[in-house]
Amino acid sequence: MLARRDAGRETARLGLAIAKKHVRRAVDRNRIKRLVRESFRRQRDSLKGLDIVVLARPGIEKADNPTLFASLQQHWQRLQKRASHPEHTL
Repeated sequence: MLARRDAGRETARLGLAIAKKHVRRAVDRNRIKRLVRESFRRQRDSLKGLDIVVLARPGIEKADNPTLFASLQQHWQRLQKRASHPEHTL
């Protein structure tokens, strides 16, 4: 996951990089994208001013939905903590 601050923006933005190289089947890529988008929608208000890109790593398609969702929650929380401290770089 990559992130950077955009001080002039009130809302968070999300980008997805789910490469065919890492996730072969389209059905798996689409499932991952749906989960990431839904998780992001639930956290959007707490991620104000961030531009976020989610990158897929090899083997992600083997994880079930609850595992992916829990992992995303941990990533959002980590970003919230870093974003709340201006001296930290994202």
